[in-house]
Amino acid sequence: MVNLKELAKQESKISSGHRMCPGCGAAINARMFMMGTKHPVVVANATGCIEVSTTVYPYTSWKVPWIHNAFENAAATISGVVSAYDVLKRKGKIKKEIKFIAFGGDGGTYDIGLQSLSGAAERGHNFLYVCYNNEAYMNTGMQRSSATPYGASTKTDPLGNKRQGKQEFSKDLTKIMVAHNIPYVAQTSISHYNDLIEKATKAFEIKGPKFINSLSPCTAGWGIKENDSLKVARLAVETCFWPLYEVENGKYKISYDPGDKKKPVKEFLKVQKRFSHIINDKKAIKKIQENIDKNWQDLKKLEKCDF
Repeated sequence: MVNLKELAKQESKISSGHRMCPGCGAAINARMFMMGTKHPVVVANATGCIEVSTTVYPYTSWKVPWIHNAFENAAATISGVVSAYDVLKRKGKIKKEIKFIAFGGDGGTYDIGLQSLSGAAERGHNFLYVCYNNEAYMNTGMQRSSATPYGASTKTDPLGNKRQGKQEFSKDLTKIMVAHNIPYVAQTSISHYNDLIEKATKAFEIKGPKFINSLSPCTAGWGIKENDSLKVARLAVETCFWPLYEVENGKYKISYDPGDKKKPVKEFLKVQKRFSHIINDKKAIKKIQENIDKNWQDLKKLEKCDF
């Protein structure tokens, strides 16, 4: 269990003087993940909301060594930094223990950066990759990504006469990363800080590549109130739209099971403008609910497996 008193004593590794939107889940994610270790941290940051909002030249909100790169190569960049560190440590030129983390949005992770992430994971570099998943290309205008959920209206897949928002379910990147046979993969949400920071702490201490997919509500892209980010993120978990679980050395473990208190997905959808056009569409709601129920049951079966 996370000790709040001890956390409160930590100096934040990212200052509050950034330019991200009020209520932005990405900023919360960045701050909480870096609370997961007391060691020095080096950050690689793919192009995205966090990058453009925290480093408006000549200012920076980062209090740690920070590297910006393109959308597609955050994982490649951090793997190169880790390799250089390993050499310097082996030669005795660096003594201290340093942790390495890469941040990327879903556009730069699910889509543009998937190749370099896959390569870095396969090579076995010792770093943590965090996808702050706001389910669209929010930085460039709220276009759909392969993380965008079924039914959501985006700038490139909007509500219209021919299509009612996105007509495909989102790609399951978490399980794709599990298939890389890396030592640690997890899903987290900013609504459950204990779970998030505990998983971050565990990931930082595990040797090898780690991947955490963290739900990150976008107030503008999701069409929610600025002070409702945590509430909406919690509803995603309580409806099992976004289940919390971890996979350590191939073994699945569900972190939060709502049991009989599992809420219908409509409770999550109805508070977001991006889904407003389907709230009264019983067929669409039924399709989403069935998909969630199936995925949740599949996850529970995987937890019981003894590989």
